[in-house]
Amino acid sequence: MTTYSAAQQFLAQQTIEAETVGSPLVNISIFAVFVIVTMAVVIKASKKNATSAEFFTAGGGFSGPQNGVAIAGDYLSAASFLGIAGAIAVYGYDGFLYSIGFLVAWLVALLLVAEMLRNTGKFTMADVLSFRLKQGPVRTAAALSTLTVSFFYLLAQMAGAGGLVALLLDISDRTGQSIVIAVVGVLMIVYVLVGGMKGTTWVQIIKAALLIAGAGLMTVMVLAKFGFNLSEILGSAQTMVGDSVSETVAARDVLAPGAQYGGSATSQLNFVSLGIALVLGTAGLPHVLMRFYTVPTAKEARRSVVWAIALIGAFYLFTLVLGYGAAAIVGPDRILAAAGGQNAAAPLLAFELGGVILLGVISAVAFATILAVVAGLTITASASFAHDIYAGVIKKGKVDDKKQVQVSRITAVVIGILAIGGGILANGQNIAFLVALAFAVAAAANLPTILYSLFWRRFTTRGALWSMYGGLISTIVLIIFSPAVSGSATAMIKGSDFAWFPLSNPGIVSIPLAFILGIVGTLTSKDNESTDKAAEMEVRSMTGVGAEKASAH
Repeated sequence: MTTYSAAQQFLAQQTIEAETVGSPLVNISIFAVFVIVTMAVVIKASKKNATSAEFFTAGGGFSGPQNGVAIAGDYLSAASFLGIAGAIAVYGYDGFLYSIGFLVAWLVALLLVAEMLRNTGKFTMADVLSFRLKQGPVRTAAALSTLTVSFFYLLAQMAGAGGLVALLLDISDRTGQSIVIAVVGVLMIVYVLVGGMKGTTWVQIIKAALLIAGAGLMTVMVLAKFGFNLSEILGSAQTMVGDSVSETVAARDVLAPGAQYGGSATSQLNFVSLGIALVLGTAGLPHVLMRFYTVPTAKEARRSVVWAIALIGAFYLFTLVLGYGAAAIVGPDRILAAAGGQNAAAPLLAFELGGVILLGVISAVAFATILAVVAGLTITASASFAHDIYAGVIKKGKVDDKKQVQVSRITAVVIGILAIGGGILANGQNIAFLVALAFAVAAAANLPTILYSLFWRRFTTRGALWSMYGGLISTIVLIIFSPAVSGSATAMIKGSDFAWFPLSNPGIVSIPLAFILGIVGTLTSKDNESTDKAAEMEVRSMTGVGAEKASAH
C-alpha cells in the first residue's frame, strides 16, 4: 500500500516547504468557512431523524445522482488525492496503476452487488447475509467485520486529519497535533449525532463537489500553462525527470512501466496482491455498501453507482494531468526534498499555479475530504452495532426505532472517542497497514459471503461463518507478520523484525482462502437451511419484489 504509506507520512509530518508556501491564517479561515457551511446544512437536514430508517439510511430519500455524488465523496479520500498525484509525479506510469485499480473496483460493485444488495437488505450488510441464514451468529460475524474495517479505516483517516491540519496550521509539537486530532474527532461526532445519514450524506456531496471542482480547476490551469497540449506536459515532465540530481529518478521513463514495481518478483507479486485487494475490497467496504440503502429503489442504486463511476473516473483522469503537471512544473527533486516526499506534489503544484489562496483552498478541500469520510465511517459502524448486535442479536428484533437510534448515537460517541485516542497514538507513525488492512478485510471477510449469499442457493450458515471469520483472522495475522508492521524501512514498529510473510498486503492469499473456506464450510455442513427463504431471496434480489417491505420497517 505504498500510496497510502507515503500519503499518511506526508499528512503526519510538517515540511519546510509547507511552512514557506502556506499561510496558516488563510488555511484556518477557509477551514472555518467550510465547517460553518456544512454544520448549517447538517442542522437543517436533521429535522427528520426520529426513526431508524431516517437516521441510518436517510429514509431512502436521495436520488441516484445525489447518492452517486455522495458515494464519490465517501470513496475519494485525501490519501488518494495526494498519494496518487504524487506517485504519478515521481513514478509516472506505475503511479497511475492505483487509479486504475480503484476505478475498476466499481465495476464489481455495479455488476454484482449494488442492485441486488438494495433489493434484499434493509439497513446494513448483515441484513443481506442473515436473510436466509441463522440470524444470531451471522449478524454477529458481519457486525464484527464491519466494525473492524470501519475502525482501521477510521484510525488511518483520523491520524491523517490531525497531521494534515497541523501541517497547514504550522503546529509542530505533538501536543498541539493531538489537540487538532481531538477537534476533528469532535466535529465528526457532532455531524453524526446531529445529522444522521442525511446530514452526513450532504457533507459528502459538498465535499465531493469541492474536491472534483478543485482538482478540475487545477487540471485546467496545468493544461492552459502548456497550451492544452498533453504531449507538451509529458515532454516537460520527462525533461525535468532527466535533469534530476538523483541518478535513480533521472534514469526513469515517465511513460514506461516498472519504475515502482519493476524490481524483484516479490515486488511484482506485492502489486498483484494489492491490486486484488483494491478491486475486490471496494465492493465489500461497509460504508460504501450502506450507501445503497439511501435511495428509494434498486434502479436508483444502480444509477448512483453509474454516477459514482463517472465522477471517480473523471477525478482520476484529473490526477493523471496533475501528477505529470507536478513533475513538469515543480520537478521530482523539489517534491522528494519535502519531508512528505512524493505526496507534497499536489500542494506544491497548487502554490505554483495559484499562490497562497489556491494552496489554502486545496488544503481545505483535503480537510473536507477527511471529515466527510470519517463521518461516513462513524455512522456505518454505529448503525451496524445498534441494528445488528443490539437490535438483532441482544434484543432479537424486539426493540423500537427510538431505542435503536439512541443506541446508535451512544455508539457513535464511543467510536469517536476511540478514534480520537487511536489517531493520537498513531500520529507520526506509518499507518499504511491500517488502510491496507481495511481493504483486505473487506475483500476477504465480506465479499465472498455477500456473493455466495446472493448467487449460491445451497450456501449455509457454517459456510458464511467460516468465510467471514477465516477471511478476517487470516488477513489480520498475515498483516501482523508482514513487512508493513516490522522488518522494513517503512514498518510501523521500528527496530524489530518478526515478519515471516513477505508481502505487505495479504490479499493474494487471504481472499482466495475466504472463498475456499465458504465452499468447504458449506459442503461439510449438516445445516438444513430454508430452501423457501433461498428462493425468496433469489427472486427479491433479481426482481426487487418485496424490497419495499424490507426497507419499510
